Amino acid sequence: MSASTLLLIVDAQFDFCNPAGTLFVPGADRDIVRIAGLVQTASSAIDDIIVTLDTHQVLDISHPGFWTSPEGRNPDPFTAITFSEVKDGRWKPLWEEEWVLLYLERLESQGQFTHFIWPEHCVLGTVGHALEPVLAKALRDRARSTGRNHLTVIKGLNPFTEHFGIFEAQVPMGGDPDTQLNRQLLAQLGEYDKILICGEARSHCVATSVSQILKYAPELTPRITLLTDCMSDVSGMGHLADPIYAEAASKGIRFGLSTDV
Repeated sequence: MSASTLLLIVDAQFDFCNPAGTLFVPGADRDIVRIAGLVQTASSAIDDIIVTLDTHQVLDISHPGFWTSPEGRNPDPFTAITFSEVKDGRWKPLWEEEWVLLYLERLESQGQFTHFIWPEHCVLGTVGHALEPVLAKALRDRARSTGRNHLTVIKGLNPFTEHFGIFEAQVPMGGDPDTQLNRQLLAQLGEYDKILICGEARSHCVATSVSQILKYAPELTPRITLLTDCMSDVSGMGHLADPIYAEAASKGIRFGLSTDV
């Protein structure tokens, strides 16, 4: 039986990959061209493709409109909001303050990310939520030529928890299975001999997804190659992910280029 290969494309959406996007990741415009080229030229080497879509509502815990100060202003994008600041009344959420405090406390206890406010991005139904057009076209062309659709996975719709990684929200919520560990998706990855991972952003959603694999499915690590020419960091934040990638390398995950596929 021949080896099977999966291409996993993380959040390759307009808002991240297009310079006109609300949360453009520098370098992602070049990454997306390489990803689309890989989809077009390596169809014989790739059996299946899974595409994830970061998906938010306008009023989301990571968006400015969810928060107000005592003076009635919203935080600027790229503002960090801490448990102590909310406890002291320096920032107030629109709703569910008791949960929000618990969320912030749990998030900070993880020791990786402080809660961060982003520009409104990947809002469901907007252009920014859509796949970057060059990739969308490559996927359509591939489906027509191979007779195989790609699988789409939605993440992030719950407005009360950040959802960087594709397998689980930063702080899962007991009443919402969509924020909890996606065991079905992990099982799907386990069906392949080779798993190629690319997408945006290297510093956040890709890194957290890799960390979740290391935690929940370490048996997959020898099968994984991260395509380093098909991912970029949120500006100035690459260092946040360096420990994750160092651990990944030590556990057997490989790093390669799209031209090697």
